[in-house]
Amino acid sequence: MASPANPATPNRWLIALAGVVVMICLGTAYSWSSFTQPLIASFDWSNQITTWAFAIAIFSLGWGAVIGGRWQDAVGPRTVTIVGVVLWGLGNLLAGLGTRHFGAPWLYLTYGVLGGIGNGMAYITPISTVTKWFPDKRGLAGGMVVMGFGLGAFFYGFILKAIASFQTASKHAGAFVDAHTAAIKAGTPFDPAQYALSSIDVSAVMHVFVFSGIAYAIVGGLCASLLSDPPAGYSVGGAVAAARSHEGSFTPTQVLRTPQFYLLWTMLFLNVTAGILIVSNAVPIMRELTGVAAAIAVPAYGFVAIFNGLGRLFWGAISDRIGRNMAYVAIFAVQVVVFLTLAHLHSLGAVLVAFAIVLLCYGGGFGVMPSFNADYFGTKFLGVNYGMIITAWGFGGIVGPILGARVKDATGSFSGALVPVAIMLAIAAVLPFVTKPAKLERLTDASRGAAA
Repeated sequence: MASPANPATPNRWLIALAGVVVMICLGTAYSWSSFTQPLIASFDWSNQITTWAFAIAIFSLGWGAVIGGRWQDAVGPRTVTIVGVVLWGLGNLLAGLGTRHFGAPWLYLTYGVLGGIGNGMAYITPISTVTKWFPDKRGLAGGMVVMGFGLGAFFYGFILKAIASFQTASKHAGAFVDAHTAAIKAGTPFDPAQYALSSIDVSAVMHVFVFSGIAYAIVGGLCASLLSDPPAGYSVGGAVAAARSHEGSFTPTQVLRTPQFYLLWTMLFLNVTAGILIVSNAVPIMRELTGVAAAIAVPAYGFVAIFNGLGRLFWGAISDRIGRNMAYVAIFAVQVVVFLTLAHLHSLGAVLVAFAIVLLCYGGGFGVMPSFNADYFGTKFLGVNYGMIITAWGFGGIVGPILGARVKDATGSFSGALVPVAIMLAIAAVLPFVTKPAKLERLTDASRGAAA
C-alpha cells in the first residue's frame, strides 16, 4: 500500500493545486459575454452570430469530456490534460489571428470546435484524478477542482479590466450596440458605419484572444504536466474502505440502459440552459437593465462570477445534508423566483444580486452532479460515466445562449426570454422527485435474461 509519506509518492496537495489552476484556465470560457458587444461592433454581427461561437464551444466541450474520459483510462491524465489545454489555447490563438480575415466560420471552427473539444478533454481529467488522491476527502477534493472552473471568469474579469485598449474598445462597442438597440425599438434605420470600431479597437479585441491562448497553453500545460494517478493500492489514514466504492459500479453500457441516467442528464441540461443564458449574455443584459457603461459592466460581472465557483462547494455541501434530489429541487426553485423578477430590476446592485444567485445555482448543479452520478452508478467508471452526463452541458450550451440571442435580435431586449425559462425551471423541479437510485442486480439479471 502506498503512503503519502513515501518519497516516491507525489504531494497530493500539489496535484490538487495543479488541477485547480488548469480548471481556472479552462473556466475563462465563462467570460464570453465580455466579448459579445466588442465582436458585434467589430464586425457588425448580430447577437445570434456572436453567441453561436460560445454555444459551439460549450457543445464541443461536452463531447470533449467524453473523449477525455475514455482516453485517460488508456494513457493516464497527464497526456490527456496537456493535449486538451493546449488545444484550448490554440483555439483562442487562432481565433485571434484569423477571425478578422475569415469571419464567423473561422471563429466557430477555432474557438468553438477546436478550443471547445480541448476544453472538455482537459475538464474531465482533473476531476477524476484529484478525487483518486483524496479517498479521505473526496467531496472536498472534487469541490475544489470544479470550483476552479467556476473561478476562471472571476480572475479573467480583473485581467480584462486591466487591459486599457480592451476597455476602450468595449466602451466604443457599447455605444454601437446602444445605438443599434435604440434603432430597433424606434423602427428607424441604423447606420453601422457611424459607430463602427476603429482598426485599433478591433486589433485590441483580437490581441486579447491571441495572448490569452498563449497563456492558457503555457500555464495550463505546465500545471497539467504535474497530474498523475496515485500508485496501485494507494490509501491514506482516515479513508473509510475506499475500495468498496468500486463495488456495484455500473459500466458505461449499463448506465445507458437505466432511466436514471436520462433523468440526471435532463436535470443538468435544464439547469445549464437557464444559467448559461445569463453567463453568455451577462454583460449586455446588465447594461440593458441598468444602463451602466461597458467599463462598469465587465468588471462587475467578473466580480459576481465568483459565485459560479462558490456554488459548486455550497450546494455540494448542502446536498450532503439534505440529499442530492432535494438539493436540485432547491436549485430549480430558487432560480424560478429570480428569472420571474429579473426583468423588473434596474439598479446595478439588485441585478448583481440576481446574477450572483443564478450563478450560485448554475455552479451548484455541477457541484452536486458528480456525487449524484457516484451515488447512483459507483466510482469505478466515474470518468466515462460522468463524461456522458456532461454532454448535457453541451446541449444546454446551445439552447440557452441562442434562445437569449434570438429574443434580443427580434425584440431589442432579453426580457422576453426570462419568463419562459422560469416556467421551464418550475417544471424541472418535479424531476428530482421521480428520480430514484438504480438497482445493479436487477439490471444485470434482466440483461442476462434477455441474452438467454
